[in-house]
Amino acid sequence: MAEPAQRRSTYQDLLALPRNMVGQIIFGALHAHPRPAPKHARAASTIGEELGPPFNRGRGGPGGWIILDEPEIHLAEHVVVPDLAGWRRERMPELPVEKAYFDLAPDWVCEVLSPRTAALDRGDKRKVYGSFDVRHVWLVDPEAQTLEVYALDGDSYRVLDVYSGDSLVRAAPVDAIELELGALWAR
Repeated sequence: MAEPAQRRSTYQDLLALPRNMVGQIIFGALHAHPRPAPKHARAASTIGEELGPPFNRGRGGPGGWIILDEPEIHLAEHVVVPDLAGWRRERMPELPVEKAYFDLAPDWVCEVLSPRTAALDRGDKRKVYGSFDVRHVWLVDPEAQTLEVYALDGDSYRVLDVYSGDSLVRAAPVDAIELELGALWAR
């Protein structure tokens, strides 16, 4: 006997989630998880603090980017919420003001892995990013203390590098500055 067809999730399903949940729709399935744990939040916040001045504002770096924490991005049927996302200003000169989400794929995303989200971030979510030409993906693992840097190469991602521990790194596409990885794991 055939299984009944699964109902595709809608934006209304996202809106119905409790306030303490982050929701995404990927390949028609609703994925919901609680707000990030402290290690996760620390890593994401530190990356945003480090990249903001030189890339958002041009202080001590090249400027030319809009970098945001947890933006809601609508890519056709998918609704994704990366931990951080960045758009080059030549592609998005200013923030959209008429809606509460973005429908332009970013140039870079950073996903901070947690036990609940790692498989989705490494799998279907990365596939969505690739199909919408997100040029660079970072996967940050606070438990393993690693930063994996990927670049879109044709229709798939290739690993540019994997950094770990307290390294000082220059990671594409924001390699104009040095990032102190140890700050991401500091307690």
